[in-house]
Amino acid sequence: MERISILWADDEIDLLKPHLLFLQDKGYDVTTATSGDEALELVDRNDFAVVLLDENMPGLSGLETLNRLKSKHQDLPVIMITKSEEEHLMEDAIGSKISDYLIKPVNPNQILLSLKKTLDNKRLISEKTTSNYQQEFRQIGMTMGDRLNWKEWAEVYKKLVYWELELDKSKDESMMEILKTQKQEANKLYCKFIEHNYIRWLDGKGMNPPMFSHTLFKARVAPLLDNPEPVFVVLIDNLRFDQWKIIQPIVSEYFKVDAEEVYSSILPSVTQYARNAFFAGMMPSEIEKKFPQYWVNEDSEESRNDFEEPLLIEQLKRLGKDVKMSYNKITQHHQGKKLAENMTNLMQNKLNVIVYNFVDMMSHARSEMEVIRELAGDEKAYRSITLSWFENSPMMDILKEIAAMKCRLVITTDHGSIKVSTPVKIMGDKNITANLRYKSGRGMTYNQKEVFEIKKPEEAFLPKGVLSSWYAFAKEDRFFVYPNNYNQFIAHYKNTLQHGGMSMEEMIIPVITLSSK
Repeated sequence: MERISILWADDEIDLLKPHLLFLQDKGYDVTTATSGDEALELVDRNDFAVVLLDENMPGLSGLETLNRLKSKHQDLPVIMITKSEEEHLMEDAIGSKISDYLIKPVNPNQILLSLKKTLDNKRLISEKTTSNYQQEFRQIGMTMGDRLNWKEWAEVYKKLVYWELELDKSKDESMMEILKTQKQEANKLYCKFIEHNYIRWLDGKGMNPPMFSHTLFKARVAPLLDNPEPVFVVLIDNLRFDQWKIIQPIVSEYFKVDAEEVYSSILPSVTQYARNAFFAGMMPSEIEKKFPQYWVNEDSEESRNDFEEPLLIEQLKRLGKDVKMSYNKITQHHQGKKLAENMTNLMQNKLNVIVYNFVDMMSHARSEMEVIRELAGDEKAYRSITLSWFENSPMMDILKEIAAMKCRLVITTDHGSIKVSTPVKIMGDKNITANLRYKSGRGMTYNQKEVFEIKKPEEAFLPKGVLSSWYAFAKEDRFFVYPNNYNQFIAHYKNTLQHGGMSMEEMIIPVITLSSK
C-alpha cells in the first residue's frame, strides 16, 4: 500500500504523539510543524496530500496561514482543527474552502475518518475528470479532422484549455501527457489553417475572418461609449486565455461577465505590432503610412510603444467618439498603487484605458532570471504565479474600485505566449531582427517547412523595412536559433515562454466584457 504524506501544524504537537503514531500505523507519513510560518515553508518544499491545521496558534494564526496557503496552493485540501465552536470562525474557515472542520478534543478515529473522506473525495473527482477527458479526447480529435473555420478552432482551443485546468487538479500525469500530445497536434493543424487563410482574411477574400487586433476596439469598446456608464479598458499585456480562466473566479466576485470571447492577434504576435494595431484601429503598414511620426521601426533605439495614446485619440476621432479619456501605462508596482489611489478622479472620464505590463515582464523574466525560471518551471506553475500576482497586486485594488463605481469593464490583451522547445536553424545578415519567434530581414535561409513565410510584407499590411526584406514566423513550439553558439542558445531558451510567432496560445486571446455587480 502506498503511504500518504500529510502535514500537521499545531503549536502543541508534542501532546499529539499518540495521534501521530496511530496515523503512522494506518499508512500516513506525518510531517509536523509548530507554527504557521513553518507550515507554509514545508508546503512550498513538499508535496503533501492534505494539511491538518490548528486554528489557534501563536504568531501567524490558523486562518491567516490558511489564507496564505490557499493563495499559492488552492487545490491542497486543508482540515481545520480548533478549540472554539464560535460560528464566525467556522464561517471564515469554510469561506476559505477548507475540506473539513474538527473541534478539539479530537480522537484518532475522527481524524482518520476526516482524512479518508477528504482524500477519497479528491480521488473520485480525479477519476471522474480523467474518465470525462478520455471521452472528450476522441470527440476533440474527430473535430480537428473537419474543415473548421476560425470560431470552431477557437472552440477547440478553449476545450483544450478547460481540460488542461481540470487535469491540473487531478494530477493525473499520464492523462496530462495525452492532453499535451493532443494540444501539439491541434497547434500543428491550426498553423496550417492560419497559413492558408491569414493573407486572404486581411485582403477581404477569406471566409469567416476572426476579429483581429486592429478591429477589436471598434467592435467591442466603441459601442460601450454610447451607454451612460464610464468605460474602463484594462489591457493586461501577454495574457493567455488559460491565465484569464485562472483569475476569472476572483474577477467574478465583483463583476458579472457579460461576454467571454476570444479574438486573433495579428502577426507578429508581439506588443509593437499587435498593441499598436489595437490602439490605432489600423494594421502596422497603415500606421506607418498615415502616422509615420508614431511608428518606430525595429532597428530604432526608440521605444516602440510610446505612441499608444495619440493613436487611440486618432481612432476615436475617426469613429466619431468625442469623449473625455485617460491613458495609463503601468510597468512598476508603485505606479499601480498610485493609480489605485487616484481612481475617483478617473470617473470624470467617459473612457479610461489601463495598460498593465506585469504578465509580459514575467514571461520575459522567465527566460532571463534563474529564480523566476525555477518558480515558473511549467505551465501550471506559471498560471499559479499569475494568480498569486493578481490577488496581491494593485491591479486587484483597481478592479475593486471600478466595481464599486458601477462601470463597464473590458479586460483584454494584445497577444499570448507559448513555451518553446523545438529549435529551427536560421541564417542571415546582421540586420535580421532579434525576436525568437519571428524574423524580419533579407537573405534569410531556413527550412521552409518549419516556418510561415510572408515574402511580400505589404500583403500582410506589414512595414517593408529595408529593400527586399520579408518576414518568417516560427510555427507551433519552435524558436529560431543561429548556428553560432547553437547548443548554448538552445540550453538558455528551450522551455521558456516566448511570443511573436504562430500558435493557438499566442493568437487566440481573451476579450472579456463585464459590468459591476
